[in-house]
Amino acid sequence: MQTETLKVNGMTCGGCVGKVTQALKEVDGVTEVNVSLDAGEATVKFDEHLTSLQNLKSSVEHVGYNTDTSPKNQGKGGCCG
Repeated sequence: MQTETLKVNGMTCGGCVGKVTQALKEVDGVTEVNVSLDAGEATVKFDEHLTSLQNLKSSVEHVGYNTDTSPKNQGKGGCCG
C-alpha cells in the first residue's frame, strides 16, 4: 500500500469535497480517502499495483479540479465555480 497527498485546487465547499472524495474512491485500488477543504489536499491510500498517482490526479481533474500546483493552472473548479 502507498499513501500520497495531492494538492487539489478549486474546492470551495463541502460539495466540492464530496465530489473529489467520490472520484477518488471510484479508482480501482483505492482503500482510503481523506479530503481537506481547508488544506486544499486529498490524502489517498492505494494499492500501487492497481493504480498510479497519475490515475488519481486524472480522476480529480475529470470532475473539474486541478491537481497542478503551478499558479497559471489554479482556477475555479468543481461544483461552485
